[in-house]
Amino acid sequence: MFKNLSKDGKRNICGKKIREIRKNLPKKTSQNYLSSMLQINGLDIDKNAIQQIESGQRFVTDIELKAIAKALDVSYEELLDYDE
Repeated sequence: MFKNLSKDGKRNICGKKIREIRKNLPKKTSQNYLSSMLQINGLDIDKNAIQQIESGQRFVTDIELKAIAKALDVSYEELLDYDE
C-alpha cells in the first residue's frame, strides 16, 4: 500500500532545506519571524506550523511552498533539492 511519506518517514521533503536556508540567512530569522513574513504576504501560517514543516511532521501544499520560497528569496526547486 502506498504511503505519502518520504523514505525517512517524513511528511515532506522540503522541511530540512527550509530550516537550513532560514538558519543561514544574513539576518537572524526565527520561525516566528518567518511566519510573520508569510502572513504579511497573505499566507495564514503560524510559528507552530513552521516548526512542524521543518521537522517533517506536516505536509506542505504547493501554495505554501511557493510562498515560503518567495519569503526566503529562493526558488521552490531549491527547497525540493535534497539527498534522501
